[in-house]
Amino acid sequence: MLDLAVTTRSETFERMVDPLAARGIAIGHVDTSERAVPLTADPFEEYDVGFVYPPRIMEGAVADAMLDVPWVNDRETILRSRNKADVLARLGRADVPVPETVMVSNPADEAALVAAFEQVRSPVVVKPNSTTRGVGVTTAHDLDSFLGVADYLDLVHDYRATGDRSFLVQEYLPDARDYRAMVVDGECVGAVERRLPTAARERGRWKHNVHRGADAEGVELPEELRTLAERTAAVLDVQYLGVDLLVTEDRAVVNETNARPTIDSATKYEDGFWDDLAGLIRETADA
Repeated sequence: MLDLAVTTRSETFERMVDPLAARGIAIGHVDTSERAVPLTADPFEEYDVGFVYPPRIMEGAVADAMLDVPWVNDRETILRSRNKADVLARLGRADVPVPETVMVSNPADEAALVAAFEQVRSPVVVKPNSTTRGVGVTTAHDLDSFLGVADYLDLVHDYRATGDRSFLVQEYLPDARDYRAMVVDGECVGAVERRLPTAARERGRWKHNVHRGADAEGVELPEELRTLAERTAAVLDVQYLGVDLLVTEDRAVVNETNARPTIDSATKYEDGFWDDLAGLIRETADA
């Protein structure tokens, strides 16, 4: 039996237990944050491999040192995927379609902000460069509104300990369908379409994050979207990746990626998903 350290206690952990046990992989929870960790003794059990690198990089480094295991998605992979600008820059250079985007590194003067807004064209999406679950993402429909959002970000970034002061100015695709494709070891193994309930749309909601109330329904992606998701994972060199696709009538773009994606219910993935995931875990352990 292979022992797998899992750094999340959310739905993903519960959904992994039985399918992986049936494939010879026993999982245990490694609690790395919101606790006191003694550094002169080892508070963790023995494991063969980890899934995936802890979400908090500083605390994760301690767990990494104490566990001394290979990771499905290691520290470098998590940092790469979390940096939205890095992802879009890498994909764009590889001719993978992405939204029109400008990175602003604060503090930036008003002329630079105006130029960024005018390059993307209104309305624009303004999003922090390294947050998840739609936190801090907003839209601006005119220049004054955009400069006001930038002012608020200046106030936040004025705190000197703020690690990432950059944000993105991105084109807004209001009518795009929103998909999350899951790629495991280079192969697209399933996808969901994220939709807001009608009542939420009528109230003016537009973010499709499940943690913000959207519903995720399993779908069968057309071949060109599967290929796009797989190509994204290959360019970024990430073995276990959630790829967020925005699809309009005339184009499809990679909006973001997530190297710590939640595993949905099994009905939303293709047959063989758990075999593929178990295979990747074993490959990582043997590497």
